[in-house]
Amino acid sequence: MEYPETTRALRFDAHGLIPAIVQDHYTKQVLTLAYMNAETLALTIAEGRTVFWSRSRQEIWRKGETSGHVQRVVSITADCDKDALVVEVVKDGPACHTGAESCFFDPVYVSDELKQFTWEGLYALIEGRKTDPQEGSYTSYLFDKGLEKILKKVGEESTEVIIAAGKRDVAETVYEISDLAYHVLVLMIELGISVEDITRELEKRHVVDHKVKQERMQ
Repeated sequence: MEYPETTRALRFDAHGLIPAIVQDHYTKQVLTLAYMNAETLALTIAEGRTVFWSRSRQEIWRKGETSGHVQRVVSITADCDKDALVVEVVKDGPACHTGAESCFFDPVYVSDELKQFTWEGLYALIEGRKTDPQEGSYTSYLFDKGLEKILKKVGEESTEVIIAAGKRDVAETVYEISDLAYHVLVLMIELGISVEDITRELEKRHVVDHKVKQERMQ
């Protein structure tokens, strides 16, 4: 196999491997950490999709080969020491074998002082309550009850937003919109809709200029 010139300066470890941090091109969310060798890196570049080396199975692993959740490569960047890679991808489905959008959904520590809110972070946290239910978790309870319960809560929270806004109570409206946004994220996860899906849809629209109404296919 012919190896690209740009990969020859890379520093592979004693086992011939280099860590590859896979990142969502649109949301910048870290999806997974995998490993490549010179061959799978060359295959990744040649095929335009992520190809890794499975350390447990000791074989080439094309992401999505069995699941269909292929990761199409946008760019590959080496760090300053040339011993690690960041691979930006457009993914066709969840990155994690659990069904989660990202393999990183289990918080170990979050600083109360420095933490910053992101939709992707909240999505991942909620998703973790579905893939790994927690005793006493309201979110896990919603997923356990299923779609009907989730839809009921979305409807209730929508009504609360309308009531608060009708009173022109800004603080209460902000509070209720936040509740609605949370429950909408729960609904999205239940239906397998990602933040990226919504971002893509909004990118296609001129949302501030005119309303776009979807026509259902017959």
